[in-house]
Amino acid sequence: MEEKDVSDIKVTDYAGKLAKSFIYNPLTAILAVFLLAIGYLSLVVMPREEDPQIAISGGTVIVPLPGATPREADNIIVKPLERKLREISGVEHIYGVAVDNAGIINVMYKIGENREDSNLKLYDKVMQNMELLPKGAMQPMIKPFDIDIDVPIVTVAFYLKDSSKLENTDLFKKVRKVQQNFNEIENVAKTTLKGEHKEQFNVKVDLYKLSGYHLSLGQIMNALKSLAVNVPDVKNSVDNGTIMIFGIKNAINSVEDVGNVIVASYMNSPIYLKDVATVEKSYDTQNYKSAELIYRDGDKFSEKKDQITLTVAKLKGTNAVNVAHSVVDKLSTFDEELTQAGIGYMVTRNYGSRADEAVNELVHHLVITILIIAVVLVLALGWRESLIVTFTVPAILAITLFIAYLTGQTINRITLFAFLLSLGLLVDAAIIVIENIHRHMHEPDAVEREQSEIMITATDEIGAPTNIATLAIILTMVPMAFVGGMMGEFMKPIPYNVPVALFASLVVAYIFTPYMANKMLKKPTKHHHEDDIHKEKLEDTKS
Repeated sequence: MEEKDVSDIKVTDYAGKLAKSFIYNPLTAILAVFLLAIGYLSLVVMPREEDPQIAISGGTVIVPLPGATPREADNIIVKPLERKLREISGVEHIYGVAVDNAGIINVMYKIGENREDSNLKLYDKVMQNMELLPKGAMQPMIKPFDIDIDVPIVTVAFYLKDSSKLENTDLFKKVRKVQQNFNEIENVAKTTLKGEHKEQFNVKVDLYKLSGYHLSLGQIMNALKSLAVNVPDVKNSVDNGTIMIFGIKNAINSVEDVGNVIVASYMNSPIYLKDVATVEKSYDTQNYKSAELIYRDGDKFSEKKDQITLTVAKLKGTNAVNVAHSVVDKLSTFDEELTQAGIGYMVTRNYGSRADEAVNELVHHLVITILIIAVVLVLALGWRESLIVTFTVPAILAITLFIAYLTGQTINRITLFAFLLSLGLLVDAAIIVIENIHRHMHEPDAVEREQSEIMITATDEIGAPTNIATLAIILTMVPMAFVGGMMGEFMKPIPYNVPVALFASLVVAYIFTPYMANKMLKKPTKHHHEDDIHKEKLEDTKS
């Protein structure tokens, strides 16, 4: 189309100014392609999650006081610290617990508080009030909540097959090797094992023999301390005259070596551990935690006992889909090794796959909704007008996605729900513009006017009322941003993205609707009343 001089066309609103600036601008088409491209790239590279990640902060303060009763710990540790911790701004709840030998205070901040700042304030407040702690109290332990990495995105259950000859301790060693490799994956924050049993030496002490040699249990523990990395745990229940001492980890190489440990001297003769106890190489039987895997196998339920679950969590703000795929790919590299060892595994949770499916499903529904809008507009306005309005929808969503990506948001069910919620509103501005252009093109004086003048004047004419109407809708969304608590954090993508989408709908409607209408629509070549006169002449001739 031949470019016309539009500098003399008078406009009064930003709508007309935008239409006037872009209607013959050679960069308008490039801008359209650019917007669609950055929108698609934003959809691809934005971190995907099933639900928005909510900022929850808090921490636990543990103050050990050996020998203190729960009542004493409550009076001299818990209550004084509770009073001081309430001075921290942003604290919502404080729960104090007094137990034997320690006082524990749990601090929960209000939803939305910055986690790093909250942890720093908690640490500072405890350190500033160290003089309140009683004499004999040990250094306080401050453990912040880390909700960002405590929720796993992938869990894998490993189990021994029926044909396997391995023990539970061998299963642990194999799974720990897999865990170590998972820690090397980019954006993996934390891996943990659940239900594992570690290898160790178990010592069963015979109380009767112990008494016969005039030995105490403390003497045996002191002798074993030189061998074990950790102080042995004592099981206090008596079974058949023996006391179980567990946890002799990383001691020496064989049962015989442990049994030959000298625990005391009696009548100038050494007393060995094997003289008063039985030593066996086994697993940490004091660990009563175990996990079972129950799954559907056809029409039946199958069960695998003593399985080990490996959990994987991601860093905050990273793409759950990419991290989960990397974990599954890394796991597949161990298939041959695990099969040869008689170890099977099952992915019991894949948050990345669920997030990807949820996002893809909502995008699919978004496309269907756009097509439905296009069909309705074809019936109401015509196929050319419908095509123009339909184009504005992906352009608006592209701008909104790009801004969401720049502001560090993730794409999740609530983000896409915000787009679906605003989809019907996004086409309002473009429909108003195209309808007014259509009306102006069929005015009696449209033949004498330049087509570009019609486009710009029609757009400028509806600018002010369309701006006010859109602003009113935006203002109805703003109060949602001030909703507090868990629901407020969960629904934040709506007040963040809907106003952006509505504002983008105005800009896109004022720039691209006149531009495309000028390219695709044609004004009438003669007056409407000329057709009426021609019809009257034909009727007179026939009569």
